[in-house]
Amino acid sequence: MKHFHILSHIISLLTPLALIGLALRILLTPLFYTIEYNMPYFPEDTYGFNKEDRLKYAPYAVDYLINNEDISYLGDLTFDDGSPLYNERELSHMEDVKEVITGSLTTWYITLAILLILFILFYKNNNLTEYLIALQRGGWWMIGLALSLAFIAGAGILLNPDIFWTFFSGFHAIFFEGDSWLFYYSDTLIRLFPIRFWQDAVIAIAVIALGGGLGLALGLKRFTQ
Repeated sequence: MKHFHILSHIISLLTPLALIGLALRILLTPLFYTIEYNMPYFPEDTYGFNKEDRLKYAPYAVDYLINNEDISYLGDLTFDDGSPLYNERELSHMEDVKEVITGSLTTWYITLAILLILFILFYKNNNLTEYLIALQRGGWWMIGLALSLAFIAGAGILLNPDIFWTFFSGFHAIFFEGDSWLFYYSDTLIRLFPIRFWQDAVIAIAVIALGGGLGLALGLKRFTQ
């Protein structure tokens, strides 16, 4: 039926969103930054943070992005000498980041809900095979997108840092106003999360999403033939 054909393309479009959302949610757990800080190549902080310091302070920043606390959750943090951990510019940016993360996760939850509703609809109409074909097609689309993200981040590490910086600054230009996301190397956010952290984060998202895409594209093959 025609409307099921249209819905199948909606499923394919939503599949990459669901997989990227999953990858983002995994990165917002202690798993990613714990692994990242323990990597032998991770850049040292010339202003004094060691690995233990980063593991001490980073959880607050990540937790803030997914909890229900206001900015005082970070604003009340201090160094051992009593000076604030974050300055006003950093705190303002973290508020903006929380809005983006909240919106992204809300979109992910809605995407999963729609995919579940469509699964029930296709199942009840004895059209499950077309649903699986749509997921499989979405998996292939995810593979292409994930490889593109991995190439951008990888090229920025191995070939030319400007490649990733162009992508990184373009992303921020879309979601943030002006240069509110630019900081001094001495600022806490940069000391905790240098550019290499974000390069690896993009690669991690690409790898997780790629794994999901491959799982759907190849794993469902036996059910769609």
